[in-house]
Amino acid sequence: MWPAINGNVMSQDMKAGYILVVDDDPAMQRTITSYFEENNIPAKSASGRQELSRYLGATYPSMIILDVLTGQDNGLDLLREIRSTSDVPVIIVTGHRNDEIDRVIGLELGADDYIAKPFGLRELLARVRAVLRRHEMGRVSRTCCPERGGFRFNGWQLDRRQRRLIDPDGNPVSLTKSEYALLRAFLEAPQRPLTREQLLQATRVHEDIFDRSIDVQVFRLRRKLDVNAGTPRIIQTERGVGYMFAARVEPF
Repeated sequence: MWPAINGNVMSQDMKAGYILVVDDDPAMQRTITSYFEENNIPAKSASGRQELSRYLGATYPSMIILDVLTGQDNGLDLLREIRSTSDVPVIIVTGHRNDEIDRVIGLELGADDYIAKPFGLRELLARVRAVLRRHEMGRVSRTCCPERGGFRFNGWQLDRRQRRLIDPDGNPVSLTKSEYALLRAFLEAPQRPLTREQLLQATRVHEDIFDRSIDVQVFRLRRKLDVNAGTPRIIQTERGVGYMFAARVEPF
């Protein structure tokens, strides 16, 4: 949870939407925020967890750009904390173009996109606009056409309206954005082999998932659905094809 806020620490101009840049490098902060403001996008900056919590406690940014290497704070831990209370769009900034681990973990934790250093400001701005556009389209879609019903399988239940998974004992099980999208893709095509590409396309339709590591997502989902993820019964591997959701599914 974020620390409590003492008093009204944010000025009135912060009540409107803005981009929050979380980076412990003052030069990088100035470069990004100045570029955004030159393009008529309000932007503010924070150096770590304490400043970030102050902003989130006082107002609601339109987006957060989060460097995964932020001084003493672990950016991925900050992302996990953000996602525990908010669905604000987040773009993570990683240190190296060939460092896939941070990108995979960040997307699993609910980041909407990523960009690797070094990057061009025009590319960053394009990614920001694209994520904001998708986020707004998704919000309008959910408002106009709210999801109803859900699926039951092996005693489990996925409530699409509340986007909540309940285990056979009636306990809620948390799902990341990518896990929810992947599970829903399986439930909409049960007992049918699906290729990795089909799963990637299906999750993109639902959640704009960019992570190509479907195998990692399947492994994480298996650990939540099967008592023994080493010998999975619900999500089975189809050699040379991909995966199949083996349980019988009942829509409701």
